[in-house]
Amino acid sequence: MRKNIGSGSPWEDIVGYSRAVRVGNIIEVAGTTAMDGDLLVGRGDLYAQTVFIFKKIEKALLEAGAGLENVVRTRMYITDISKWEEAGKAHGEFFKKIKPVATLVEVSNLINADLLIEIEVTAVLGNG
Repeated sequence: MRKNIGSGSPWEDIVGYSRAVRVGNIIEVAGTTAMDGDLLVGRGDLYAQTVFIFKKIEKALLEAGAGLENVVRTRMYITDISKWEEAGKAHGEFFKKIKPVATLVEVSNLINADLLIEIEVTAVLGNG
């Protein structure tokens, strides 16, 4: 069984992707940024962008029948590694007790110069 979850972004049809895809008990959430439609949330504030993204990811997970507690991996791509602690602080607020495996790497650019971070997650339903 495959379920595609969309965000309503026109780019999903143009580029051919989904916000998230659930296949069986596995849910993959696509790279997610701090864009809310055409509005950038948290301009110049890595922490604010990270918090907004995790809330956006949580919404996609809920639509897929999961929650943050089902996340087993996070991948964070930031444009300035010297500010990693801001992203780490937000990550800890959402995952302190869940403790998924996490990757944090610096990238040279994201699709918009004002985007400071992009995040993707993997979630697994069930306990075995």
